[in-house]
Amino acid sequence: MALIVQKYGGTSVGNVERIQNVANKVAKAVAAGDQVVVTVSAMSGETNRLIALAEEMQDQPNKREMDTLLSTGEQVTIALLSMALQQKGVDAISYTGWQVPIRTNAVHSKARIEEIDGEKIHQQLNQGKVVVVAGFQGVTAEGDITTLGRGGSDTTAVALAAALDADECQIYTDVDGVYTTDPRVEPKAKRLDVITYDEMLELASLGAKVLQIRSVEFASKYKVPLRVLSSLQEGGGTLITSEENLAKDSKMEKPLISGIAFSRDEAKLMILGVPDKPGVAYQILEPISNANIDVDLIIQNQGVDGTTDFTFTVHRNDCKQAFEILQQTAEKLGAREVLADDTIVKVSMVGVGMKSHSGIASTMFKTLADHNINIQMIGTTEIKISVVIDEEHLEEAVQALHSAFELDV
Repeated sequence: MALIVQKYGGTSVGNVERIQNVANKVAKAVAAGDQVVVTVSAMSGETNRLIALAEEMQDQPNKREMDTLLSTGEQVTIALLSMALQQKGVDAISYTGWQVPIRTNAVHSKARIEEIDGEKIHQQLNQGKVVVVAGFQGVTAEGDITTLGRGGSDTTAVALAAALDADECQIYTDVDGVYTTDPRVEPKAKRLDVITYDEMLELASLGAKVLQIRSVEFASKYKVPLRVLSSLQEGGGTLITSEENLAKDSKMEKPLISGIAFSRDEAKLMILGVPDKPGVAYQILEPISNANIDVDLIIQNQGVDGTTDFTFTVHRNDCKQAFEILQQTAEKLGAREVLADDTIVKVSMVGVGMKSHSGIASTMFKTLADHNINIQMIGTTEIKISVVIDEEHLEEAVQALHSAFELDV
């Protein structure tokens, strides 16, 4: 007997028919002898409906009351799913976040989980029941309802799996796993059977929207085996696990590259002719940071005339604000010019195999050169190489690299 935590998102429970489909999947796991805890999101579109209602009442809705309002979406789903399971002869009981309880801090709209008391859930599982828990929500020590912010239901599922010492946390979505790249850009993309936490974190941070970064971080910290599956079709999905477990389970060497991710939401800012002196990087980036604008890739080139050129990337939505801030900084520093370019993209190759193999960067750069694609910026980590290129070359670059590293074989 295994203890499984399953999570179903809004599209998976978007209507009565889909909720009944979820009930069938849960019932199948129970019939196989597993103990099952299910975490669900609100029905697709429900959260947006509730937000719209709140905005009719208040220009800037109170965050505490918003959490109370938004938590009702999941409450509807857990009750309906429990009813559907009972109708199929599967004993089930639903719990809101505060009933478990899932204890959080008091930061409304983006609370962090501090503790989960699993005693009540274990008692119900031992009585042969399926426990259906509302995702996305918790409760403070003072009894106030909180919500966990973006990706909150995934985080709830992983946190429950960690607290209950579950054998696996299964995240059901509208895709059947993690692919070598986006199949809409490269039709030859293949589903990965297994990937490491670190690789998934890199892919998620680079734009792969299969899982939220926060839930993968939680799974990595507590060593919770994650599996991404489709709620609409059968299949083994993609297992996300530690590099150590991967090494134990496989007799083969890890592929050099696991996947290619890309981000279209990029913009590049350049401040040219800055006096080359200690602290200049801080003087450039501090005002950007104070505006809560995240900076990604950074390049600083030392000139021969006592000046330096400083280039960095931000999210495309932040480009205009960052440009205005940078112009003010340029005036203070006596810089020559400020430029912005929001027609760039970032393409990244990810794989733990990079740790033990050389020549990957040169192969990547040669492949792009062969396709006459100019590289504007380069960034690396131990398991990732990112390049900034013109937006018009995105599809060609992804397809060429996918083929060069034999990901479609």
